[in-house]
Amino acid sequence: MSSHAKLTKRFSRRNGPRKMLIKGLMVNLIENQKIITTETKAKELKRHFDKAVTLAKKQNLNSLRLLMARLSNKDAAKKLYFEIAPALKSRTSGYTSVIKMPNRKGDNSPMAFIQVL
Repeated sequence: MSSHAKLTKRFSRRNGPRKMLIKGLMVNLIENQKIITTETKAKELKRHFDKAVTLAKKQNLNSLRLLMARLSNKDAAKKLYFEIAPALKSRTSGYTSVIKMPNRKGDNSPMAFIQVL
């Protein structure tokens, strides 16, 4: 089987745990504005976070409800909608930056620092 048109990384997880991993990373990024994770997770998180910010920038009730449903954390969704999105209103894209870091000591996994701009 080829992997043509596969848009997401699988992270050796099934569908449910993979979605929860992305949700958890997004909530942590919203709450802390910066996190350290593996490089592949950071790149995948950037994709999902940028889409969420673009949705939050619409500033209508439907986008707030969609964010609450997708993040499953009302406080994080409200912070993204009311604080982060208005601050990024002037930008059209590139809401996060991924900075490579040295490999992790235990398993030599490539690490990255992701932050909201």
